Amino acid sequence: MATTYNNLYLDLRARFKNAGVFDPTRAARELTCAASGKTPEELIRDGRLYAPPETERALSELADRHLAGEPVAYLIGEWEFYGLPLDISRSVLIPRPDTEILAARAIEAAQSYDEPRVLDLCAGSGCIGLAIAKHVPHARVLLGELDEEAIKVCRQNIRRNDLAARVSAVRVDALDKPSRQLGEFDVIASNPPYIPTADIDTLDVSVRNYEPHRALDGGEDGLEFYRAVCEKWRDALRPYGKLLFEVGIGQADAVLRLMRRNGFGDVQVIQDGSGIPRVVYGTLWDEV
Repeated sequence: MATTYNNLYLDLRARFKNAGVFDPTRAARELTCAASGKTPEELIRDGRLYAPPETERALSELADRHLAGEPVAYLIGEWEFYGLPLDISRSVLIPRPDTEILAARAIEAAQSYDEPRVLDLCAGSGCIGLAIAKHVPHARVLLGELDEEAIKVCRQNIRRNDLAARVSAVRVDALDKPSRQLGEFDVIASNPPYIPTADIDTLDVSVRNYEPHRALDGGEDGLEFYRAVCEKWRDALRPYGKLLFEVGIGQADAVLRLMRRNGFGDVQVIQDGSGIPRVVYGTLWDEV
């Protein structure tokens, strides 16, 4: 039986809500737009029109895949972060609202310099560095990432947000000492892999089965990347430069100690909206 776009959306929202899907309203809207090829505004405009059978079939397939655990962002190939539209693939983590806390603090840090050089290390989709570039017009930003497919996503997002004049992407390994050719930075922001290896199999199916394990696995204790960055990348910071990390639950104190041990002072911890310590940041003193 023929049905309208609005009814397709409402029926899907109810189905998702009954299944316990997180944010069923957004999930239903995004997937209905993807299946119909319409923007949210066009979906509202055409809500009373009848949807063709192929749209119904496409939406049913997307809904089934989402209910099986596949995240909406991977199904539609894009997501929003800090007001920026981003291309997303299964080569990169899906940007989370918690990471906007790190982006906001990094933007604030970059704004304290006249012409800051900023590094987004373990960049993934490039979301943090691109948010900094968008909100700090005098910043020059480097997206540092190891995975070649993720670098392709970074470059797509640089172009999509018209930031090619001030942002570039380069292949680097955060576990290795950086090349001097990278130069020095005023701000390094990083959301590194921080899940302990043994915990990955316990993650929700939407993460465990779909998001890249390379971007999740932080080694035996989850702190491998924090140690490497604090020890090996401090020389890539100018004196009194800022280092900012996103951290996992229960990791803030350990990361704070690592930073202090490696010459960072004024180290502070910022909580997320749930009261969980989520960002640790500090300033590189001139001497250790």
